[in-house]
Amino acid sequence: MSEFNVVFGSGPLAQSVVHALLRRGKQVRMINRSGSRPAGIPETVEILPGDAYQVEFTRQAARGAAVVYQCAQPPYHQWVEKFPALQAAILEGAAANGAKLIVGENLYMYGDTNGAVIHEGLPHAARTRKGRVRAEMSAALLEAHRAGRVQVAMGRGADFYGPAVLGSMLGERAILPLLQGKPAEVVGALDLPHTYTYIGDFGEALAILGERQEALGKAWHVPNPPTLTQRQLLTLFFNEAGLPPRFSVMSRLMMAFGGLFIPAARESVEMMYEFEKPFVVDSSPFIQTFGDIATPHEQAVKATLAWYRQWMADGAHGAAR
Repeated sequence: MSEFNVVFGSGPLAQSVVHALLRRGKQVRMINRSGSRPAGIPETVEILPGDAYQVEFTRQAARGAAVVYQCAQPPYHQWVEKFPALQAAILEGAAANGAKLIVGENLYMYGDTNGAVIHEGLPHAARTRKGRVRAEMSAALLEAHRAGRVQVAMGRGADFYGPAVLGSMLGERAILPLLQGKPAEVVGALDLPHTYTYIGDFGEALAILGERQEALGKAWHVPNPPTLTQRQLLTLFFNEAGLPPRFSVMSRLMMAFGGLFIPAARESVEMMYEFEKPFVVDSSPFIQTFGDIATPHEQAVKATLAWYRQWMADGAHGAAR
């Protein structure tokens, strides 16, 4: 029997983790609330519906797992109220079954570094609501590890893009209009460096952390391709699509105005510092320990556009809106 792993969540990161585990021959159970199977997830993956806020359910869902991957999150505008309880319940499910817990995180806990390179040794100095919540959740994970309740490792990615990624700053609001011959919508500064993580690399990195004992008890930044400006990265998309680069830039003020009507936009305003100053991520500890798994931007862009073209052909973008 191959090793049994459980993945909480069914969004793009969870899907990427599932594919990485399947490449390794693992048995996989995916947990979401609805029980729906994401496109591209094969029938060999068990889909189990349930409420991951309930500890009794997470204990049952993780039964028999060697590794539990935490890729679930509440809606963006409900992070502060709901995210800690969700992750705490998933941690309890892993602990009750003696499973390792591998958690996908972002970089919010560091706060505004004023353009300084972001590395794992920085203090968790966030002043934003969501950044403070992220820091508290990370601290709770490491405390559970130190107390011997559960073995934990965290993989931290930057803003990501790739197949099935819709809600990112480099998601449907940039790529969909681009493919329609319209300007790509960009948040913040076009010509400052901004590290982006390819979603396939994020999933692969979490799978590696689940395999390696030396990963445990630490946070690791996911390897990324070379940092470009947003203009440079999106120009790769335009070039691949055979279209001239065109951009529509959304400022902090415009984001705040949009937040009057769209909860996710309202929650994004406090994170605008990421796009108004250089945002460069260092991943050297992961690379030195596990190797450089970053996919070149050109290859990642090609895969992303192929997925979006299929998504548009299927008419899914109309339903999503």
